[in-house]
Amino acid sequence: MQQTVTRVFVAKYSELPERIGQAVKVGEEEIALFRLTNGDVRAIENKSPHPKGGVLSEGLVSGEYVFCPLYDWKISLIDGNVQPPDEGKVKTYAVEVDGDDVYLLL
Repeated sequence: MQQTVTRVFVAKYSELPERIGQAVKVGEEEIALFRLTNGDVRAIENKSPHPKGGVLSEGLVSGEYVFCPLYDWKISLIDGNVQPPDEGKVKTYAVEVDGDDVYLLL
């Protein structure tokens, strides 16, 4: 069975600041977009896996990681895994940059 991929426009690449998260809403999902210093754009769910939550788009970005602004958990922007000794995972989203347009592939 073939799965359908939907491209959803979410931002202009030129308007995404480096290393600062931007929250976008797609349907019922809130997603954090990050433009890394290497030019890549990453997208993860905008909620820390910590039991008390935290808004990840407000976290500090270092390399390919974001730090939860409330609990300082280090979370990979590539696979969504929380780095030890903490545990957890956030959902990641495929991103496509086409010219100056940034799309999520859902």
